[in-house]
Amino acid sequence: MKTTVRFDKAIQKLYTAFHDNTLHPECCKSCAVGNILDQNDAWKHLSDEHGSTQLNYLGQVHQNLGRRFNGYKPLELLQIEHEFLKACGYSVPLHYKNKKPKKPTSKDNLFKGLSAVVALLCQFDNIPNVMDCSKLFEFEMQHERLI
Repeated sequence: MKTTVRFDKAIQKLYTAFHDNTLHPECCKSCAVGNILDQNDAWKHLSDEHGSTQLNYLGQVHQNLGRRFNGYKPLELLQIEHEFLKACGYSVPLHYKNKKPKKPTSKDNLFKGLSAVVALLCQFDNIPNVMDCSKLFEFEMQHERLI
């Protein structure tokens, strides 16, 4: 399957963060977007709230200028973080009164978040979801019918 450079780099960074235990949903440098952007938290200034998909004035300026951060537009970055947090069990945007998971850095929790992010990254780049294994089961079912 042919993928894009930005997709390959993002997946590699997220894979590394997951296995090195350097992925944390509540930290702007260690979350999904923070890792995609090389542990940089400057992206947090694109919105007024962590987990929001609403660009603030600065984010809108960057979006309108066509600015990209490691290949991703400001709005795409906010969407990535939003999906990650939601799939990890947070109510978004993040707020101390909102729902959050009991164990934010458990591997199960982070895997759910990363699965949602990978699906979104695939959607952005117009490629099939690499995490979707339903085709494997369809093949097995067809194979069994022939026997």
